[in-house]
Amino acid sequence: MLTLYPDIEPYARHRLAVEPPHELYLEESGNPDGIPVIVIHGGPGGGCEDWYRRFFDAERFRIILLDQRGAGRSTPLAELEGNTTQALVQDLERVREFLGIDRWMLFGGSWGSTLSLAYAQAHPEQVLGLVLRGIFLCRPDDIQWFYQHGAGRVFPDYWRDYVAPIPEDERADMVSAYYRRLTSDNELEQIQAAKAWSVWEGRCATLHPNPRVVEHFAHPHTAIALARIECHYFMNNAFLAPGELLANAHRLADIPGVIVHGRYDMVCPLDNAFALSEAWPQAELRVIRDAGHSASEPPIVDALIRAVETVSRQAEPRLA
Repeated sequence: MLTLYPDIEPYARHRLAVEPPHELYLEESGNPDGIPVIVIHGGPGGGCEDWYRRFFDAERFRIILLDQRGAGRSTPLAELEGNTTQALVQDLERVREFLGIDRWMLFGGSWGSTLSLAYAQAHPEQVLGLVLRGIFLCRPDDIQWFYQHGAGRVFPDYWRDYVAPIPEDERADMVSAYYRRLTSDNELEQIQAAKAWSVWEGRCATLHPNPRVVEHFAHPHTAIALARIECHYFMNNAFLAPGELLANAHRLADIPGVIVHGRYDMVCPLDNAFALSEAWPQAELRVIRDAGHSASEPPIVDALIRAVETVSRQAEPRLA
């Protein structure tokens, strides 16, 4: 089983001002003359972690990490103003042009798969290939599954803690109830709601319990950005038309791709990946038997590293 590459440090860090008040954090590591690949993190609002660099051979890839609007080291933290899917797609183009890149690979998981698909469908000529994990199509049923009904039947103990901050008379619409608290003027109410929302996701993200994953999701910096921005997007159907990503999948026909999805993914169930695979038959679907949602699970790590190698080989003609 393949494991992560050795740890590396960035050779360049940048701050890029986009639409006010947003300023993006991005960094480059690996080989400046290598195959450009950008990591599209999850959430929305999750931010990048340093270990994301380690999915790539530093001698062969120019590795770009970007914190999306309001996430990670981008500022202002957890900002909702001007934070839409369309704005994030535009930001990716700004970053590509800022770094002087003609075409690049996209490596995205969970919400990162959503944004990668939206970007690739808008700018197919700029995409060398796609490595996507834990597909999240952001259909209303996908959001309802995790935040209203479905996953709570698999994790009733975790669900109890998730619903605890919400009075019973508001639980018929959990996303709206959380949104009221996450946008409240009461900062204590905000952070309490954010931690409950974020920990629910962290607890369900792995096939086997992983305290380190839960601890990361529970950190106030992570929780407030993840919860506020996710809830903002889900209140607005991720700023996507119904079925948009599947309807536009034909635009990906000439782009090499591998879809990696855990069989027991409880955050984004496997039917997301099957629906995308049917709409985009040129991509290879790899269902990982002993895994859930998280990119940190060893079978997912192995599958993603192999997928990067597959897609980079297939993308060689497009590099020319």
